[in-house]
Amino acid sequence: MAPAADREGYWGPPTSTLEWCEENYAVSYYIAEFWNTVSNLIFILPPVYGAVQTYKDGLEKRYLAAYLCLTAVGLGSWCFHMTLKYEMQLLDELPMIYSCCVFVYCLYECFKYKNTVNYPLLFLLITYSFVVSIVYLNLKEPVFHQIMYGTLVSIIVLRSVYIVLWVYPWLRGLGYTSLTVFLMGFFLWNVDNIFCDKLRALREKMPPVVGAVTQFHAWWHILTGLGSYLHILL
Repeated sequence: MAPAADREGYWGPPTSTLEWCEENYAVSYYIAEFWNTVSNLIFILPPVYGAVQTYKDGLEKRYLAAYLCLTAVGLGSWCFHMTLKYEMQLLDELPMIYSCCVFVYCLYECFKYKNTVNYPLLFLLITYSFVVSIVYLNLKEPVFHQIMYGTLVSIIVLRSVYIVLWVYPWLRGLGYTSLTVFLMGFFLWNVDNIFCDKLRALREKMPPVVGAVTQFHAWWHILTGLGSYLHILL
């Protein structure tokens, strides 16, 4: 991960266990990572709209929970990248686990009778969330969180592929679009981590607005936020 930038800002020195490639306080004195912060709007505005429409259409509460959890991820990520404080980092990372658990529940309940609850699955996912939270709070190891998050994403992908291949083939376009957009974001997330020094050097030679295009962690937010929204529609 990138080291802290030399600039000082409103929130003081970072206390988070992670920092990203965007230069700290380069755009605003009040926002540590400006582009990584504002790009979270994709996690907030579309899911809020989806939650409102879900409520108006009288759909099941699990879909409302999915939209609200995605919104919570966006709000937590906004606070994390704005402040680079450890407490705000938890508001970003733990909701990622919880929202994925909600997605898993929705996917495995897509063939159920309306207004019934799968209590064994619900108990399993709540237990998973609780155990991951407790371990992560004590371990404070980002790799552990990434592995636990990646495990849930893998389950979601495999279940989604099964559904669009064997159950609802007419949804393949939406399913594959959601997956492709998400994987593009994951690719750029890795590029941002691996080539951070080169990206920073490149930005120094570019106008600020043009250099903003190379903020690939912000693109990760945009693409994964869009992919997640499309996945809830699926």
